[in-house]
Parts: sequence; structure tokens; C-alpha cells
Amino acid sequence: MPTQDIIRTIALNIAAVIKGQEAAIRLLLSAFISGGHVLLEDVPGTGKTTLAKALAKSIDAEYHRIQFTPDLLPTDILGVSIFDQRVHDFHFHRGPVFTDILLADEINRASPRTQSALLEAMGEAQVSVDGVKYMLDGLFFVIATQNPIEYHGTYPLPEAQMDRFAMRFELGYVSEEEEVEILTEQNSSHPINTIQACAGKADVVRLRQQVSTIRISEEIKHYIVRIIRETRNMHGVLNGASPRASIALMKSSQALALFDGVEFVTPDHVQELAVPVIAHRLTLDSQARFAGVTAKGVIDDILKTIPVPI
Repeated sequence: MPTQDIIRTIALNIAAVIKGQEAAIRLLLSAFISGGHVLLEDVPGTGKTTLAKALAKSIDAEYHRIQFTPDLLPTDILGVSIFDQRVHDFHFHRGPVFTDILLADEINRASPRTQSALLEAMGEAQVSVDGVKYMLDGLFFVIATQNPIEYHGTYPLPEAQMDRFAMRFELGYVSEEEEVEILTEQNSSHPINTIQACAGKADVVRLRQQVSTIRISEEIKHYIVRIIRETRNMHGVLNGASPRASIALMKSSQALALFDGVEFVTPDHVQELAVPVIAHRLTLDSQARFAGVTAKGVIDDILKTIPVPI
């Protein structure tokens, strides 16, 4: 099956379960096949967990879910070394992080120390426990969900943790007609129970290899870098986006082009992904926030001022 057909088939398979979220599915798959991780921020009940399950089932991948709570410990995520009296040695029991797709549910309900346990795993696809490094599966993909920070019992994610996510976006509420359709479909059982795998892990590996073959011109690269660098000069922004953001925007734009079935990245791809890729990496000063400035607004202003390559 051609790579474009594979990604379209996966998207349709997920859309059969997640109604009215075609744009979110598009972003999710762009991050997934470009090797990035995703942070979904929305109010409870909008389908964040179902989206993660639908992706895992669609590609027949191993899937683990961690419910983040205030008493969760790093060892609950990574694993722990236990002394075996029979052989008089320590044996490492792997935690749920050793999987293909990991759902970190309500990640901002855990303490910053526990949140940071995922840093090495997300950044380097490995885990270090007691001085020993353990490699994660090459398909390793984190979908983290978080409730808005105004909710009680939440902790803000550390800046280093936020920078590890290739994208952050919301699902939002669906239309009235789509919500009625959801009720009808779940009258007897949840559609997630009937979803079947439409691709395999080997297909995802092919997709990730294909992403790097999507052409991106020097003009588009300069366009990406100018957008990123401008975030560091904007009034009211304490910390702009890092070079990691430039890389994420480039790779996800290539993945989006592959999703669209074109062989090269266009400025439209970059502009569509700019807010999901960059906004969560910006830190605004208190005066700017009180004045109503948002990270999304900053990115929108930058896109209006940076000349678009022709």
C-alpha cells in the first residue's frame, strides 16, 4: 500500500470513532509520523483518551496508560530494580513507559518531579535507572493530556518538559449534530470496542522514513527559522522558542505534506502548524499576560509580519 494511502487509512479509521475532530487527527498523525510527542490540553470529556486508544488500535501497537495523580512516583513510570534473593542480584522490572504508545493521562496532576521522569524518555528514547540505560521501542510515542491549569489540583509542566512536546493543541467541542451522532453510536456500546487495526508497526516505520524524503527548500527553511527567531524578539515574551522548535516545525511540516500527498513543503504547511508547534514553548511576562496577550496571538502577529517565500 502506498504511504499516502496508509496515513489516510489510519486517519479514516480514527475518525470513525472520534467524530468531528478531523483537524485534531491531522495534527496528531503529523506529529506521530514525524517522531514528535503530543500534548492535548482541554477540559475533561472531550475525547482525549479515546483519541489515543483509537490510534493505538489502528496500528496494532502496544499501548499503556498512566493515570497521573499527586502521589505518583517516578518509579511508577520508569520501573524499579528489585533484589532477587535466589540469584543475589537486582532485577529490573520495566514500567509502563516501555511501550509503543504511552498515554500520560492528566499529566499536570502529578508533581513536577514525577512529570520530569518522562524527560529522558521523550528526548532520547531511553530510560536510566540505577546507572543503567534501557532503550525504548523505536515507535515510542507519548500522548499526554492535561486539564487547563486553572483547574484545582494541577501543577504547571516545567519548561523543559513543555519543550519536549512537538505539538500542543485542543480538541474542543463538536457541533450539535455530531454530538447527537456520538449519543446514537454509544447507545449500546462504545465504538472503540469495534475498531480494527488497519496498519502495522512496519507501516509506521515506512511512513517515518518517507517523511525525510519530502523536499523542503532553503527558502522554506529560512522562513521557519525567521518565525522562530522572531519569537525571541517580541515584546512581552520572556523566553522565545528554541532550535528544537525549528526542527519540530520542519519535520512536522514534512509529515503534513506527506499527509496531503505532495512531495514538498509549502508555506501553508508551516503556517498551519506554527501555533501548535511554537505557542506552548513561549513564556510571557506577567504584564503581557495581564494585558491579554496570548502565545497564539504572538505567533499570529509574527506570521503577518514575516514575508512569505514565493
